[in-house]
Amino acid sequence: MLKEALMNIMQPDNVIVKLRNVVVEASCGIHPWEQFPQRPNKLSIDVTLFAPLDKRRLKDFGYVDYDHIRTFLKSFPSRPHTPLLETLLDEIVDQCFVDKRVEACSVSILKLNIFNETEAAGVEVFRTRAQWK
Repeated sequence: MLKEALMNIMQPDNVIVKLRNVVVEASCGIHPWEQFPQRPNKLSIDVTLFAPLDKRRLKDFGYVDYDHIRTFLKSFPSRPHTPLLETLLDEIVDQCFVDKRVEACSVSILKLNIFNETEAAGVEVFRTRAQWK
C-alpha cells in the first residue's frame, strides 16, 4: 500500500514544499531525565508537502503556504510535556493538511543530543490525505 501511495504522489506533476531542519526545543520524552520542563529536548523537524499541480505553470498554481506550520513548530517551547514524539507527529500532520491541495506529507522529528553515542534519534511518517481522513 505504501509503495502504491508513493508511486501516485511521486508522479511528475507535483510540487514538493519543504521545511528542513527546523530546530526547536520541547519538553518531550519518556526517559526520566526528559521529564523536567527546565531541560527540554532540542528537536530537528523536517516537513515535506506533496501537492498535485493542476496548472501548467507554477505561477498560476499559486503557492502552498507553510507559514502556519512554521508558526505551530515555533510554539513547541511553550507546550506542556508530551511523552511521545508520535503525538507531535500527528499534530504536525494535521497542520500539513490544512491546505486542501496537499495530498501527502512526510514528517520527521529527531531528538538531538539525546544519547551520547548517536547524533539523533526519532521517528518519521509518510501520510496521504486519504489515509489521514
